[in-house]
Amino acid sequence: MKPVDKKIYLASKSPRRRELLRQVGIDFELLLLRSDGPRGPDVTEEVLPGEAPLDYVARVAREKAAFAADLVVKRRMAPRVVLAADTTVTIDGAILGKPATPNEAIAMLQQLSGRTHQVLTAIAVHSTDFAGQITQVSDVTFGVLSPAAISAYCATQEPYDKAGGYGIQGPAAQFIEHIAGSHSGIMGLPLYETAQLLRQAGLPLP
Repeated sequence: MKPVDKKIYLASKSPRRRELLRQVGIDFELLLLRSDGPRGPDVTEEVLPGEAPLDYVARVAREKAAFAADLVVKRRMAPRVVLAADTTVTIDGAILGKPATPNEAIAMLQQLSGRTHQVLTAIAVHSTDFAGQITQVSDVTFGVLSPAAISAYCATQEPYDKAGGYGIQGPAAQFIEHIAGSHSGIMGLPLYETAQLLRQAGLPLP
């Protein structure tokens, strides 16, 4: 496999993914995709009819990585590994996206209260001669949440940019009774699996 630049392109707006890459010393340059505007998003995050949560999250990550890799070629940018990811929360076979209103956030947390749900994070990597993908699944169990705790949390800005209406790295950590899986995956980027894929793509990681 050809040697590649030690810096990668990160096709994600998530500040948490940036923090996680910095945590393990992976250098990156942002390659942001359009999420709105007159022409619409570069990659749609709409769930297709009948699409299962695992299929959905894998497809979105794969399409983001492929679109970003095409941009690198079209813009004649330095050839580097491209990393994209997508995270979703699912319970009872339903996908919980990012709540748009306090009522939506409250309803999501009521649904998660006292139960176990799954956090799915798919990562996709493209380089000049490699394309790979892994989806990491974690089980997260919430304790029983009081109406007051839910209302207080939803009165903050915490729920509204996060799938499922909460973030494990913030105040909602106090809601979580147990996790089985990847803490960094629940945050949005499973670092073990990410490092595996980046090595396969030729990135010289230790």
